[in-house]
Order: sequence, then C-alpha cells, then structure tokens
Amino acid sequence: MTRHRNIPARERLIFALDVPNRSEAIAWIDRLGDAVAFYKIGLELLAGGDYFAVLDELAKRGKQIFVDLKLHDVPATVAGAVRGLARRPVTFATVHCDSRAMLEAAAAARGSMRLLAVTVLTSNDRADLAALGVQGEPAEVVVQRARLARDAGIDGVVCSGADLPHLRTALGENLLTACPGIRPAGPAGDDQKRTVDVPTAFARGADYIVVGRPIRNADDPRAAAETIVAQIASAIG
Repeated sequence: MTRHRNIPARERLIFALDVPNRSEAIAWIDRLGDAVAFYKIGLELLAGGDYFAVLDELAKRGKQIFVDLKLHDVPATVAGAVRGLARRPVTFATVHCDSRAMLEAAAAARGSMRLLAVTVLTSNDRADLAALGVQGEPAEVVVQRARLARDAGIDGVVCSGADLPHLRTALGENLLTACPGIRPAGPAGDDQKRTVDVPTAFARGADYIVVGRPIRNADDPRAAAETIVAQIASAIG
C-alpha cells in the first residue's frame, strides 16, 4: 500500500473514455452515472474534434479529468501545451518520459495540475523495447525513467502493475502511480501484453488504475465499474 491512503476507492478507478465524439462520450457518462468519478480522455477523442467540449462537460458534472495526450516535443513546446492545459479543470495530464529538460519545462508550467510521465506502454514487452534499441526488462526501464521523471519534478508515472514491485522497491512509496492494462478477468487476448488484475495492482502499490475495455465491453458496464470499485475498496482496506 502506498502513502496516498486518503484517496477514496471510487476516485482510484479512472475510466478510459476512448470514443470518437461528444455524443458517444455523453452516452457513456450518462450510462455510468455516479459509478465513475474519474475519466481519462485521450487521442481518439482529440482527433474527433470534440475534446474540449467533453472536458468541459465532465467538469460541469463534477468529474475528475485525466488528459492523456502523452505530450512529447521540444521543452518550450511541451511547456506551452502544459501551461494551456493547466488553465483548465484538469487533475492529471501525461507527458512522455524523455529528456530531463523537457520534463523540467513541463513541471515548471503545470500549476496545480499534476503530471504523470509515461514510462513503458503496457502494449510493449522486452522484444518491443529491444527493437527500439532499449536494453533491459520493461520493469528495469520503468525504474530508470521513473527516477528521471521524479528528479525532474514530475508528480508520478504511468506504468504497468507488473512493474510496480521494482518501482516501489527502487523509489519508495511517494511517487504517484496510475496503471493501465488492468484486466479484471485475466488476459483478454487484445493488444495489452503486460496486464494485472485489480487486487494485484493495489497490492503492488498502485494509486490509480485506468480501465477501458473491461467496462465498455461488459454486459452491464455500470455494474462492472461498481464491481471494480468494490475490489479496490477491499484491496486498500
């Protein structure tokens, strides 16, 4: 268990609102109701053109917002983007874990918004990293990148729950962690390669989990979300 014990169980579940437009986003927000308090909005919605309309709607409904755009550019450009997002009601935003100069520029521009550095995508395994010229096991790379992010002033990281034991051992409990690739019923045969279930993620030190398809594809998505919240509550005690 991490030091971030004051986060309610319901707020630890972040639903991935991976839809192409406002109408589908609103339908999901209505369908899930108060079962979900925290939403991630990412690249698919941005490309659809309704990104900030949905962001404003989430804010109007009192939801927490995770802007997952994985910013990655020269330091001045990333700082400008972070500065713009910080003027909006955003809880978390993501930057890729790249150069220290870029991360420091982002940290200096974030205001009260918190930044999470994307370490190694949950769809990547050792072979994928090796193909990019990155040596080592994913968990080792996650620790290296998380240390860089922490030292640059970033609030936390996005990583697989499979990487958390190494991360917590190396860097302690204070770094915020958000874990995608959560598969409550086990591996689903999709594009996620390094997955864990809900109890495992929190036993290993997750602060938040990001869940999309296991809720969206459920027969009763709201009930699926409620079940995950109950699992989180049980796991964190």
